[in-house]
Amino acid sequence: MRDNTKGMKTVTISPKHQIVIPLAIRQSLGIRPGQKILALQAEGRIELIPVVKAKKLRGFLKGIDTSVQRDEDRF
Repeated sequence: MRDNTKGMKTVTISPKHQIVIPLAIRQSLGIRPGQKILALQAEGRIELIPVVKAKKLRGFLKGIDTSVQRDEDRF
């Protein structure tokens, strides 16, 4: 594994088509063994997105301003 530009890491694909997510990235995202990750193909690249349980997301919008300007006919 090598550092590229601005925190990017180069990883090698194993003969079984597996990769190891670098430790620093796993730690910063809180990725644990057995956790599910979405793999998306987007514009010629692969994006890996950790799946977060809905229960863990509870309250993450606490304090958000919910007042919205509405048209008079939209109440």
